[in-house]
Amino acid sequence: MADSDPSPTSFSQGHRARLRKRLLEAGGLLDHELIEYLLALAIPRRDTKPLAHALLREFGGIGGVLTADAEALGRVSGMGDTSVAAVKIAHAAAIRLLQADVADRPVLANWQALLDYLRADMAHHAIERFRVLHLNTRNMLIRDEVMSEGSIDQAAVHVREVIRRAIDLGSAAIILVHNHPSGDPSPSRADIDVTRSIADVAKRLGISVHDHIIMGASGHVSLRAQGLI
Repeated sequence: MADSDPSPTSFSQGHRARLRKRLLEAGGLLDHELIEYLLALAIPRRDTKPLAHALLREFGGIGGVLTADAEALGRVSGMGDTSVAAVKIAHAAAIRLLQADVADRPVLANWQALLDYLRADMAHHAIERFRVLHLNTRNMLIRDEVMSEGSIDQAAVHVREVIRRAIDLGSAAIILVHNHPSGDPSPSRADIDVTRSIADVAKRLGISVHDHIIMGASGHVSLRAQGLI
């Protein structure tokens, strides 16, 4: 039964104690051990090692597990509301930590921190999400918003919505970001066309488009670095 089982054996209790000691003294747990121990805190009366391995297989690694949505996690046999919440709390805490690094300094002077934050937040998402980072005149982040989910091939809708929102917020510059659920961050023709359309309109209004970053499980692509904008 999800989130409940008979009391763990003395072996599993000893195993958890060893995991806890390694975590607190050295932090040297493997990916499956981290997930296992996290689940053990949520499901204390169950051997969570098999469930940890099942989650890693299902979502392709620890990044996929942490970023999976609650519904997808709940479909894995053995996962219940408490264990799903535990995984999402761990993910939210990691994102909050990385987000703080981005917010503290000008984005362009802290580019790696931005990439780390975006990768943790969206590289493994199963649904394509398009977001806009709004910056002030000092290139400090003033707003980070998800604009849409799904395909971004409807360029006119996105151009209008992105520009209107930038004007509303008084943004001096923006960075476009979206993910490729396939894992391959290579830009499509639609990605390039949407980017150029937004950049052209924004330029006429005095708003800079610093970049369009595409995140994927295998890495990221900067359209600016590729010379595509």
